[in-house]
Amino acid sequence: MTRDPVPTDGGARRDPAGARGDGAPSTGTAPLERPTASERTVARDASAALPDSVPILVVGAGQAGLSVGYHLLRRGLEPAGDFLIVDRGPGAGGAWQHRWDTLRLGDAHRIADLPGMGETGRSFDSAPTEPPAAVVVGDYYARYEDAFALDVARPVDVTDVRTDADGTFVVSTADARADVRTRVLVAAVGTWGSPRLPDVPGVEDFRGRQIVTPEFRSPADFAGLRVAIVGGGASALGFLREVSPVATGVRWFTRRPPAFSDPAKGLSEDLGRESVRLQDEAARAGRELPSIVSTTGMPLTPRLRALRDAGLLERSPMFARVVTDGVVHADGTFEPFDAIIWAIGFHADLGPLRSLGLDARRGVRVADGHALDVPGLFLAGYGPQASTISANRGARRIARDAQRYLSDGRWPPAR
Repeated sequence: MTRDPVPTDGGARRDPAGARGDGAPSTGTAPLERPTASERTVARDASAALPDSVPILVVGAGQAGLSVGYHLLRRGLEPAGDFLIVDRGPGAGGAWQHRWDTLRLGDAHRIADLPGMGETGRSFDSAPTEPPAAVVVGDYYARYEDAFALDVARPVDVTDVRTDADGTFVVSTADARADVRTRVLVAAVGTWGSPRLPDVPGVEDFRGRQIVTPEFRSPADFAGLRVAIVGGGASALGFLREVSPVATGVRWFTRRPPAFSDPAKGLSEDLGRESVRLQDEAARAGRELPSIVSTTGMPLTPRLRALRDAGLLERSPMFARVVTDGVVHADGTFEPFDAIIWAIGFHADLGPLRSLGLDARRGVRVADGHALDVPGLFLAGYGPQASTISANRGARRIARDAQRYLSDGRWPPAR
């Protein structure tokens, strides 16, 4: 199975309510557009002009990293001097900026607002669903960064992190002229750059087209093909909806029968608590994290109901192996396919932390965002903090505990 590279993920502070700079309030109705170059990148050569040291370094400017930045501001810390956010993406939007152009906000799970986003005059609750989700999220995140003057340095690709004798982190990047030293490292790296790869026998023998979720570009790439879609989450169902109209045939495969929930009733409080509990339990024990959808189920949205009514929401049991021109089922029967889309989830993208002995595939001991075995390291958005809402709550605690750790050196910080 061939692998293409997977794209990942200082001035005066502006008025949080979105003042224009001339004393007039913003109407909050500026047209939606792709962020300009000045909004998408800092006005300096980020990779060449990083500071030699900073007390707190936040790696990643997706929902978790921006939430941490906001709460650090709320605690009186200043960008650049007290903390620095770096991001390897070319523009704002976290992993969303890399998603395919046919994906709309209405196709995905609901996105909760970042903390304080209301002060920018925007909310995802009223965001347009006609433009691509990548454009909408990129625009909203860029305006958020600008409103709070978070001064995200990009593109900065962190390649390695190690510690010196006194426990200070030494952070190397792909292009910086020198390493950056920091006492507190907040890894808000997300998962987009680390998709799960299939472990089904015969994958390397398949002669057709096969991709993982971040490599999907357009349903047109699968026009006229017989396509197998593997996975039980939102991405797999989105691919099923988008590819079915153009493909010669589509089959949907999952290891377990999927569970659907009524979106009108919302996620039950008990189910939500159980999902968080299972994620937290695995994180604290250092086990590989379970998928959230396996405990919450998929909301049966109007678009998924339309798939069901069209007879396309029919799941097939997972096949036993892949061969050159198709798959072989558990009963030994052969089924031909021209393409396979592996939408089987993600690992936390902890590759740059391998020198610290961390590997998401083996599991990492994390409690309340603290990497228990590495003093000063926080994993924002990891495990029970993975949703936008819980990322906000977790970011508030991480900001507080990062400040405490700088003050007293106690690890893990007290509850």
